[in-house]
Amino acid sequence: MTDADDRFGFAPDDDVPLPYMARTRDYYLAIGYDTPYRWAHYTSAPFQLLKKPLRQSRVTIVTTAAPYDPAKGNQGPGAPYNGGAKFYSVYDGDTSKTHDLRISHIAYDRVHTSAEDSGTWFPLPQLMRLARESRIGEVAPRFFGAPTNRSHRATIETDAPEILARCRADDVDAVVLVPNCPVCHQTVSLVARHLEANGIATVIMGCAKDIVEHVAVPRFLFSDFPLGNSAGKPHDAASQALTLELALQLLESAPGPQTTMQSPLRWSEDAGWKRDYSNPALLSPEELARRRAEFDAQKAVAKGLREGNS
Repeated sequence: MTDADDRFGFAPDDDVPLPYMARTRDYYLAIGYDTPYRWAHYTSAPFQLLKKPLRQSRVTIVTTAAPYDPAKGNQGPGAPYNGGAKFYSVYDGDTSKTHDLRISHIAYDRVHTSAEDSGTWFPLPQLMRLARESRIGEVAPRFFGAPTNRSHRATIETDAPEILARCRADDVDAVVLVPNCPVCHQTVSLVARHLEANGIATVIMGCAKDIVEHVAVPRFLFSDFPLGNSAGKPHDAASQALTLELALQLLESAPGPQTTMQSPLRWSEDAGWKRDYSNPALLSPEELARRRAEFDAQKAVAKGLREGNS
């Protein structure tokens, strides 16, 4: 801290939204992949106003979390990355039932996120509460799972149209999309663009600001939290309620496309967690080599699953 920081109350220079695109590029270069991933990029976005007041609207959720399957290995809190738990086609779930959705199959922040409370990534209970309170008209009969797909073509040409078709079948008026990992944020951003271009209003609740804004989406509620907490803080019902309420306010009030609202909530007073995620500067050569071997093994598992689902 400098004298000016003390005098004027300035925040530390590194207490800014984490640059996930640059961080993941540097990480994969460090473990030996020399072809940087190309993130989807647009400079404008479609935009659909709500066709009816939110208190009369049918709302659903698009999630990148996966249904728990005990046959697919460790998917519990703190589980290591589990490519075997991935899914490769759109799924849906009955919103009138309780669901056990987990995020072991994706690269959330495993250092600062326990993954114990699904309320941080699947806000269906909060949405059902708002329906009972008449904040929204009703929850649609189904929510939808979007595959976390690195393939732009698969998301744009297959998954997004499938989600649109299911939303139309359920007469959905508005969609809340909730990503977890870096690629998840790209996936739901592409889905949101497709839904809006076809007449359905959307809002994304997420933590990777650079990725979502790089894609260019209609509405984005940014929470400056570790990945895996797009719907609020764990074991903090007030945080989860406020996060969803802010998203709905943005859904109602955004003046046009590419509107970002930042949640006023902070993860902690210490922003040191932002230095840790996939930061090769903090990893030894031995740890980088171990992670490369682990990643290659997970890629082989995922390839087998994709081929089995094709």
